[in-house]
Amino acid sequence: MNEFEKDPQEKTSDIPFAVSGFIYSFLFFLFIFFLGTAISVMN
Repeated sequence: MNEFEKDPQEKTSDIPFAVSGFIYSFLFFLFIFFLGTAISVMN
């Protein structure tokens, strides 16, 4: 039996990964939104 079979659970929490994923996706959405707004204002 290897060491992964003895302790399959990670010790780190999933909350920081979820928060960082939400923040990055929200910032990406804001970037696309403002890019589209700037293009529509220029036209």
